[in-house]
Amino acid sequence: MPSKRLGILTGGGDAPGLNAVIRAVVRTAERVYGAEVVGVLDGFAGLIERRFRPLCAADVRHLIGLGGTVLGTTNRANPFAYPLPGGGTADRSAEVVENVRAAGLDALIVIGGDGTLGIAAELGKMGVQVVAVPKTIDNDLAATDYTFGFWTAIEVATDALDRLRDTAESHHRVMLLEVMGRHAGWIALHAGLTGAADVILIPEIPYALEPVAAAVERCGNRGRSSSIVVVAEGAVRRGGDACVAEVDAVTGQERLGGAGERLKRELVALLPPSIEVRATVLGHLQRGGRPVPFDRLLATLFGERAAHLAMEGQFGRMVRLLNGRVGDCELEQAVRAAKTVDPQGEMVRAARALGIAFGDET
Repeated sequence: MPSKRLGILTGGGDAPGLNAVIRAVVRTAERVYGAEVVGVLDGFAGLIERRFRPLCAADVRHLIGLGGTVLGTTNRANPFAYPLPGGGTADRSAEVVENVRAAGLDALIVIGGDGTLGIAAELGKMGVQVVAVPKTIDNDLAATDYTFGFWTAIEVATDALDRLRDTAESHHRVMLLEVMGRHAGWIALHAGLTGAADVILIPEIPYALEPVAAAVERCGNRGRSSSIVVVAEGAVRRGGDACVAEVDAVTGQERLGGAGERLKRELVALLPPSIEVRATVLGHLQRGGRPVPFDRLLATLFGERAAHLAMEGQFGRMVRLLNGRVGDCELEQAVRAAKTVDPQGEMVRAARALGIAFGDET
């Protein structure tokens, strides 16, 4: 029997396009099926604490271009390891299952990254009727070609590189830009190509310091007085580790950061004193703001597809973009593998052909 009352939540980090998904789900469910949609506030925390918000077409009318999520989100509400006020965690997943039933939700649409969707898959095993929508600016989910929010992050990073180049050329400096991406180099690689970087450092290609310094000095030898280096937050030195900024006291998860500042210190020690080096961390600017048109379109198509899956009883599925077409796949399979940059892939080959260094040159 088709579902009549859908729940929808956003979990994990925010990304441009989340609101467009919510809009598409609500409008499709209401207009095509006459169904009711209930928003769950602040991710899985809202399910545990029974915080809901009814949604109708009028509520979502202006959401397609709005960044963030009107439902709120958190990455600290894993119901299988829910934080306790006095410290420690408890398994409250059974409460989630019971609260879904008590709220009369026939299905739950979960929008999130690998962590959130992994939780959704486990709840599915416990009887929650789940449909998933992938979300991450890092673009590191293997089951889909792209995730919404990624191209907005690329635009932000590219714009930052354009601006940094202006000041780099004015002051004859080496400008380093650290971008997000966790342990995948997609943002750094795309932004480095579109922003005409001289060096791109990504987690998939461990770098040595000497080739990076040599690439910077070659810019000067070609008559250029500045250079641009893009550093993924998860970039690693050959034989070393990624920079960990802190460990979340609640979840125990490592937060990466500091790769740009580390590289700056190392380059300053190696380059001639006449070469100035400056580092900028783009950080959460990549997550905020209005989604670019492609992210709005992809989020809308994902939301529309998710609503159909939920209403037609096709649970345990995740929507995705594969070979340019929106479809779906098994959720549990979709969250098993991460998607990382192929060091021998087309984009890396193109970058090398253009003279961009990756710090592994001999």
